[in-house]
Amino acid sequence: MLILESGEDYLESILKLSEEKDAVHAIDVVNDLGLSKPSVSIMLKKLKANGYVDIDDNNHLHLTKSGKEIAERIYERHKILTDILRKLGVDEKIAEEDACKIEHDLSKETFDVIKKYYNKNLK
Repeated sequence: MLILESGEDYLESILKLSEEKDAVHAIDVVNDLGLSKPSVSIMLKKLKANGYVDIDDNNHLHLTKSGKEIAERIYERHKILTDILRKLGVDEKIAEEDACKIEHDLSKETFDVIKKYYNKNLK
């Protein structure tokens, strides 16, 4: 399955939430992404069907290996791009929002160059 931007956002959300909480539930994703319960339920079913998320008997969400790889890639992009924008003087809230938009559209090649520059000059 080709994972779309919205699916990447869900995986990233589950990853971030799992770093903050012992157990992640669908309602946590609802609150984090500001979406409706039905929308989240539909997407989680799609992500589960395509092997990106597991849902255990207690309705806890877990990223599969492939889901975690995507989430970590997107989350790394988000953190680096947000930090760069903040260091350039962009307001923190706007930097977060813009990084979220940019993180999905950059090619791997472009992001690798940005990351290399960031690690060498801005970190």
